[in-house]
Amino acid sequence: MKYSDTLLAGSMMTIISMGTVIADEGVEVLGDMVIIGDSEAARELTGSAAVIDNYQLTVEAATDINQLLKTVAGVYIQEEDGNGLRPNIGIRAAAPGRSQNITLMEDGVLIAPAPYSNPAAYYFPTTLRMNSVEVLKGAALLRHGPQTVGGVVNLVSTPIPEENQGKAMFILSDAGSSDLHLNYGGKSGQWGYLLETVQRNNEGFKDIDRSSDDTGFEIQDYVGKLSWENDRNKVLFKFQRSLETSNETYTGLTDVDFGNDENRRYGITDNENIDNQHSGINLSHSFKWTENLSSTVTIYNNKFKRDWFKTGDSKDYIDLANTGDTAAQAILDGTTDVAGLEFKHNSREYESRGIQANFNWQLADHNLNFGTRIHHDEMDRYQPVDLYDQINGQLVFQGLKAGEISGSNNRLEEADAISLWITDDYQVTERLLLNLSLRMEDVETSRREFATSDRSTLASASKQRTNEYREFLPGIAASYDLTDDWSVLAGYHEGMTPLGGGSAEGEEPEKSDNFELGLRFKNGVFHSEAIGFYSDFSNKAEICSLATPCANGQTSGSSSIGGAVVKGLEFQAGSLFTVGDFYIPVDLMYTYTKAETTSDNGAVSGLTLQSIPENIFSLRVGLEHSNGWNNYAVAKYIDKTCAVLGCNKSNNAFDETDALTTFDFISRYQFDKGPEVFMKVVNVFDRQEIISRSPYGARPNIERTVWAGILVDF
Repeated sequence: MKYSDTLLAGSMMTIISMGTVIADEGVEVLGDMVIIGDSEAARELTGSAAVIDNYQLTVEAATDINQLLKTVAGVYIQEEDGNGLRPNIGIRAAAPGRSQNITLMEDGVLIAPAPYSNPAAYYFPTTLRMNSVEVLKGAALLRHGPQTVGGVVNLVSTPIPEENQGKAMFILSDAGSSDLHLNYGGKSGQWGYLLETVQRNNEGFKDIDRSSDDTGFEIQDYVGKLSWENDRNKVLFKFQRSLETSNETYTGLTDVDFGNDENRRYGITDNENIDNQHSGINLSHSFKWTENLSSTVTIYNNKFKRDWFKTGDSKDYIDLANTGDTAAQAILDGTTDVAGLEFKHNSREYESRGIQANFNWQLADHNLNFGTRIHHDEMDRYQPVDLYDQINGQLVFQGLKAGEISGSNNRLEEADAISLWITDDYQVTERLLLNLSLRMEDVETSRREFATSDRSTLASASKQRTNEYREFLPGIAASYDLTDDWSVLAGYHEGMTPLGGGSAEGEEPEKSDNFELGLRFKNGVFHSEAIGFYSDFSNKAEICSLATPCANGQTSGSSSIGGAVVKGLEFQAGSLFTVGDFYIPVDLMYTYTKAETTSDNGAVSGLTLQSIPENIFSLRVGLEHSNGWNNYAVAKYIDKTCAVLGCNKSNNAFDETDALTTFDFISRYQFDKGPEVFMKVVNVFDRQEIISRSPYGARPNIERTVWAGILVDF
């Protein structure tokens, strides 16, 4: 399998299809930017799904994807920086570490920096510019991938409006942070366009010892879209470019220091920051071949460059200080001088490119989708180290660390993949809907490590890696309407998580047998759903990194912990109540999960898996009035969680995070024929707990923050 050959063939297919124009009046052109649609469509699927629509995004003036997804059943969030810059999202049996175990997409296109070779999501699209967020679970996710164990998150960007119009939203916090979202676009004849930007300037909520520097971030995000369409064709070109600078650190706190001041940062982290640059280009062509057959072909290219300048020495000092080592604590406090602190430029460049084509064929009672994706991604890591001394509590630069930049600090990782899929939604009877799915993944990965800075010499043969594997993943699901109000659903699919570019020859990807069984009820404005899920792993694999070390301590490559089972229950319900002139929308979500090992292959049975909480809960309640004044409250709870594998059989207090309950409040007022103004209070009761212990120590959620904003449509 050669990527260059297959990409050339795919490109020729695109050129041929884009050059085919057949005049036919009144034919709708279909696309694949949206994988579910709306909430009503999600409740009609044969499996579990959810859509966070534009209404919720607007009401909550959402800037943090973590807070949105905490309201979705079966989704696990492990916060890290309190602002959602680099989310850790898990779904069911897919643990949340760096969102690397789920399929992330924007407008139906893979958006992780390197989805096969390095899927850790150090880049994540700006939430503020999204129109909706889709979450797909169960057998239907085999239509997408490559991560097919837990689920898919598809971020749907702002669509081109039908008429010339724009929107401007400006938000200001009590700490002086600001957010601006501005877009304008429309259509004229066969052409459409959209220009959009998000500008974020955040001051942060932590204080660095002996420093006046802030701990916030700046984000500039720009998007342009241009479309052309006629009766049968639609062409969409999308360009995106974003820049981020954040004064963020890998270093948390000792538990004692966290108890004294959750928002403290050690002076040893004063110069830590991350610079990101991301650019993406998509070109999509949708074509209606006949009344029943349509296709969408998309060529995409995403580039991401980052340099996270940070120290790794602090981890050892925090670990020692947590055990009572006063010398290590003094170094963290800045009261003891220390020489030779290593600060590494964690500098990496990623590229993800490919072509994907999907055909949709309506054949009697069958809705068939079949297609392919030809994909290449890569990561180039080159990480020099600077040396600093801590003198009188201040960091003093000493120079570049001598010696070759080699090994894990100087390497290339690549992956080439061909995916094929076919799915059939078969309306067997008026009441029975059957979904049949089959996906094939053919993957080749490689890693090259270098012994010299100029890359003229490879490291030892034992450091080099190549691997290849091919997997066929079947799925079947069904829903049956018992009555006009009640329906049942059931499904099975085989899921897979790619191993990454560091896997060795012969290593098999993580695979699982996944089941779900559920019951739905809908009557008028009330709806509810209860779904049990069960995932059985014969080979539970981990992708190792500094941010999410494997159970055996590895920080690169992959590791297996043997068999594991993840099982649980998702429940959600919603309704709309009317009291006089008031409307009260209510949405409730609860998820229970039990995740543990089942066999000893590096781990004993009965160990609780890392980063998957047992209980999560959310409640959203609104109080809306026709006079334009609307109020909303959102409560969210997440249970304490294992920070390491098997914390349930450990007496170490540092092996798990704290449970967290937060409340948010939003009040909005729409002026008659004027702008809408709003106030949002995040974490109303100012509850801060240890939400994560990775990387490097205890970390808090955001403190109580008050925002005021204005939304203008023009």
